Amino acid sequence: MTAPKAQKPLIKRKPTAVHAGGLAPEGALSREAWKIFQIMAEFVEGFEALAQIRPSVSIFGSARIAPDHPYFALAEDIARKLSDAGFSVVSGGGPGIMEAANKGAYAGPSPSVGLNIRLPHEQAGNAYQDIRLTFQHFFARKVMFVKYATAYVVMPGGFGTLDEMMEILTLIQTGKSRRIPIILVHTPFWTGLVEWFRTALLRDGVISDTDLDLFVMLDRPEDVIDTIFRYYELSGFEPSEEEKEIQLNL
Repeated sequence: MTAPKAQKPLIKRKPTAVHAGGLAPEGALSREAWKIFQIMAEFVEGFEALAQIRPSVSIFGSARIAPDHPYFALAEDIARKLSDAGFSVVSGGGPGIMEAANKGAYAGPSPSVGLNIRLPHEQAGNAYQDIRLTFQHFFARKVMFVKYATAYVVMPGGFGTLDEMMEILTLIQTGKSRRIPIILVHTPFWTGLVEWFRTALLRDGVISDTDLDLFVMLDRPEDVIDTIFRYYELSGFEPSEEEKEIQLNL
């Protein structure tokens, strides 16, 4: 008969953090822990500043668009019409399409909101913001774009614009955010991407037919405004109790 193996005594050990060079340097963990408070502060400041701006529309687009570009004028026109219709306009607060959106809203009666981000280059706050917030973390900023938005207007842009567009599509597709209108402005710019959705993503079964109904492509500012109003014609702009719960747990 074999004697039962002795049980090792339970010893509570403090976990040891490691990094590529070996053990974490002294103070690294405390810096990470304090970072949490900075993140919390960004969320609290954002919630307090933006909770009263509803209904609002978030507008995205390239920071590299010059003021004399047709896209700039188009975004400014859309933002002004949104502001005149009673929507607060939220942009990234920087140059290019963001400036156009803030400028158009600033000229109207509704608040112009800029969610600025600290970057090594490209981002400098524009002068057309009634409410100005500055974020260190992209993920906190992205939550603010989604949480109080009545609609998303996506102008031509690069990786950042695509990131924001895919973020809201993913959140709505997975039920983590309430359904809102997502409007891709300027059909010639977006047609190739949408066609790729159909010929690659849908063909290979990685998205569903209904996922292509999550957005529309439009060209005229008037159509953008009309599409948003038609969407909320029956339900109204105030979220339902179920939608409020979804947004709370975003």
